[in-house]
Amino acid sequence: MKATEFQEKTEQIVQAVSQVIIGKDREIRLVLAAFLAGGHVLLEDVPGLGKTMLVKTISRVLDLPFKRIQFTPDLLPSDLTGIHFYDQKQEEFVFRPGPLFANLVLADEINRATPRTQSALLEAMEEKQITVDGVTKTLSLPFMVLATQNPIETFGTFPLPEAQLDRFMIRLSLGYPQKEEEKRIVEADRFDPLSQVRPIITSDQIDQLIALPPTVAIHEEVMDYLLDITRMTRTEDNIQTGVSPRGSIALAKLARVMAAMEGRDYVLPEDIKYLAPYVLNHRVISRNRHTVASAQNLIDQIVSQVRVPLEAV
Repeated sequence: MKATEFQEKTEQIVQAVSQVIIGKDREIRLVLAAFLAGGHVLLEDVPGLGKTMLVKTISRVLDLPFKRIQFTPDLLPSDLTGIHFYDQKQEEFVFRPGPLFANLVLADEINRATPRTQSALLEAMEEKQITVDGVTKTLSLPFMVLATQNPIETFGTFPLPEAQLDRFMIRLSLGYPQKEEEKRIVEADRFDPLSQVRPIITSDQIDQLIALPPTVAIHEEVMDYLLDITRMTRTEDNIQTGVSPRGSIALAKLARVMAAMEGRDYVLPEDIKYLAPYVLNHRVISRNRHTVASAQNLIDQIVSQVRVPLEAV
């Protein structure tokens, strides 16, 4: 598959999803890019903005199994991974897989679960596998966790530790729609919006899409530009803890996908500049508590201080 074919197919996917998720083409592209880069997404938003509908629509367009997990304080790790139970007919222990054995997993209100349950996701997100009773089982590929959390309501919640936040490739907010967009949303709700959604891609084509981005080139000067940005987060006075190498890797992976989605086989500095606020905002610990928007603004300020490699533009 060539970059131009990649661009055409991914644009078809974005347009199909945007028929249901109205006015959020940018966010749809970012989520799709994270999926194709093998990453996970954290949506931090108030309820009712279409987070669940977004995942359902993407799963239907891609024709991939989807599971939703409602995180609560009494949720156990085994509720995610599955359990071994004794089958009397077979007279042996049989494994019953949990909801993590799906290609797309919605972890709804992830910060309502206890740290023990939250940590059950770490192995799945990082290594695409789970371990139950000492037995390691590989998850279905491709695999993406899309987690949500309410930034306003904090009663009865357990903030995600930095180690878990670092596993998410991007953190973003859908935000409220514009008036005309909301009018279309209200009108469309008279009928089931998902009823008209049909798969537009096969599993083989998904594999081809996933295989292309690693071949996209990043010029040495563009890579230096990327690293200058992440390294500056480690020296900024307003930041206690900067971006780890995992963040640099995530930014490079996503930039390759975004370049391919633009029909290019090489990454531009503009790709890095555009993606940095989404990839890095949750990977820094600021001296002041911040929202998604303020964290993105902080990253924007850092990016603006880094010299753009004009030779590579």
